Amino acid sequence: MAYINLSNIYLDYPIYSDVSKSLKNAVLDKITGGNIINIKGAYYVESLKDITLKIRDGDRIGVMGPNGSGKTSLLRLLGGILSPSKGSMVLRGSVNSFIDIHYGMNLEATGIENIKMRSILLGAKVKNLDSIVESIKEFSELGKYLYMPVKTFSSGMIMRLSFSIMTSINTDIIIMDEWLSVGDQYFKEKADARMQEMIKTSSILIFASHDESLIEKWCNKKIKLLHGSLVSE
Repeated sequence: MAYINLSNIYLDYPIYSDVSKSLKNAVLDKITGGNIINIKGAYYVESLKDITLKIRDGDRIGVMGPNGSGKTSLLRLLGGILSPSKGSMVLRGSVNSFIDIHYGMNLEATGIENIKMRSILLGAKVKNLDSIVESIKEFSELGKYLYMPVKTFSSGMIMRLSFSIMTSINTDIIIMDEWLSVGDQYFKEKADARMQEMIKTSSILIFASHDESLIEKWCNKKIKLLHGSLVSE
C-alpha cells in the first residue's frame, strides 16, 4: 500500500557565500517567494519550511498557492529530485513524476534506444522491453522516425515520445505540475484519455495547479502553500 510521510521538512536553496550588498539586492529583486536566510555567512532561500504531511492510499492531493509559494519544490522533493535540508520523508510505492517529461532524454540516441533506457529508469523489467517498445510505437505513431536520432525530431515529436514513454509504465504515485497538454488536437485527446486512466488506477495523485476547476475535478483533498509554509490542509 502506497503512502508518503513528511515530518518537519525544510528545504533551503543556496544562493551565494560572499556577503555582497549589490548581489543581495539583485537576488531580492528576482525572488518572489521564500525568505532569504544567512547561515554562517552563506545565504539561502527557504523554499519549504516545517512541512508535516501524511498522504495515504486513495488520496488525490491538490497543491495550491501563488507563484513562489513552494509548490514545485514540494513536488521535486516528493519525486526524489531534491532532498530535504532538514526533517524526514518516508515514501512507499513507485513514483512517476511529470514535472519534466523530457528528463533523461538522450538526443544523440534513437527513439527506440530512448524508449528502452527511460523505461528501465521508470522501473520496467528488461524482459518486458520488447512489448513496451511495441506499445509506445503504436501509441506515439512516430513510425520509422523512432529509428532515427532524437535530435532530428521536431519539438512536437519529442513531446509525443516523452509522453508516450512516461505513461507506458503504471506506478503507485503520480506527481504532476499542471495538466499536460501534448501535441495537436488528435493526439491531445489520446493523451488526455491515457492520463485520466493512469490517474484513476494510481494509488496516490499529487497535482499542483493554478486551475481550481482541475483541482476540484481530480482531487479529494487540497493543501495550500504560502512562502514555503503549509497554511491549510
